[in-house]
Amino acid sequence: MKTLSKLPVTIVTGFLGSGKTTLLRHMLDNAQGRRIAVIVNEFGELGIDGEILKQCTIGCTEEEANGRVYELANGCLCCTVQEEFFPVMRELVARRADLDHILIETSGLALPKPLVQAFQWPEIRSACTVDAVITVVDSPAVAAGTFAAFPEQVDAQRKLDPNLDHESPLHELFADQLASADLVILNKADLIDADALAAVRAEVAEELPAAVKVVEASSGRLPLAVLLGLGAESEQHIDGRKTHHDHHEGDDHDDHDHDAFDSISIELPQAEEAKLLQALNAAVVQHGILRVKGFAAIPGKPMRLLIQGVGTRFDKHFDRAWGADEARSTRLVLIGQELDAASLQAQLRAALEA
Repeated sequence: MKTLSKLPVTIVTGFLGSGKTTLLRHMLDNAQGRRIAVIVNEFGELGIDGEILKQCTIGCTEEEANGRVYELANGCLCCTVQEEFFPVMRELVARRADLDHILIETSGLALPKPLVQAFQWPEIRSACTVDAVITVVDSPAVAAGTFAAFPEQVDAQRKLDPNLDHESPLHELFADQLASADLVILNKADLIDADALAAVRAEVAEELPAAVKVVEASSGRLPLAVLLGLGAESEQHIDGRKTHHDHHEGDDHDDHDHDAFDSISIELPQAEEAKLLQALNAAVVQHGILRVKGFAAIPGKPMRLLIQGVGTRFDKHFDRAWGADEARSTRLVLIGQELDAASLQAQLRAALEA
C-alpha cells in the first residue's frame, strides 16, 4: 500500500501564448508511468485547452485519460480559487493514494501568488505541497518588448502618457508571474538569436529572486527531471515574494487590472483555410486581439484544424478526424480588451463570404 506522503503539485504559469499547454502535453507524453492529475483553469467559454490535453493519454485508455483532466470555470484564477479550486483539490486529496503528481495550468491572465497561498489552508497543507511554480516565458515576445505577442495598444498608452510613472498592467502581471517562480523557462529559444536570448535572460533576471533557476527550451521540451521533483515547498515562502498586486489582497476583485480583458466565443461555418487565417489576421490587427484558440472546419477535409494564434503569429495542424455525428463548424475563443462578440462574428462571417 502506498504511503500517503504529501502529494507534490507543480503550478505552470505564464503569459498568453507562452507555451504552457505545450509544456503540459510534453510532460504528460513523457510521464514514464507517473500517475498525473491535471487541473486546467480556462479563460474562455469553450474548454479548448481541456480538449487539447485530453488527447494526451498516459499509457492508459482514452476514458481513463479524460477522467484525469479537471477543468475549472472560466475566469481569473485569483478570483475563482476559493469558489472552485478547493472542491477539486479536496477530491484529488481523497484520491492521493492513486496519484503521483498534480499539474495545474493557470490562466494566462492569472496571478500565481494567491493560488500558491491556497496551499497554506490546513486541509490542503496537510496533504499537498507545491513542488514548484514554473513560469513559462515567450522569449521572442520579451525580446520585442511586448511580454505577450500583441499588447502594443497597452504599451503605447503607457509610453504616450508623460504622467504615468507606473508600468503597464501587462508588464506588472509579467513581473508578478516571475516573482512567484521557482523555475523559469525561456521558451521558444530557437526563434531568436543568441544576443536577443541573452538580453531576455538579463531582463528576466532583474525580476527574479537570486536562487531561481532559468533554463531555455523549444516547445517546452525539457527532461522531466528538470521539471518535477524540485521540492521547493513554495507555499512556505510565497508570502515573502513581493508583487505589484499585493495591495489587492482583501480588495474587491473587480479592481484587478486584468479584469479589463475579455474572452469571447465565436462560431463560424466551414471556410477555406487561407481565407480564414487572412480574416483572423485582419481582425487581430484591427481589434488588438491578444490570442486566438480553437478548431476550424475546412471544406473537403475529414479532420478538424487546430488553430492557436498569438498576435499575428498562427500555429495550425490537423489534430483528429471529425466524429460521424459531430457538427462540422468553426469554434474560436478570442482574448483581448473591449471585444464585441457580435461585431467580430459579423466581421469574420462577412470576410469568409466575400
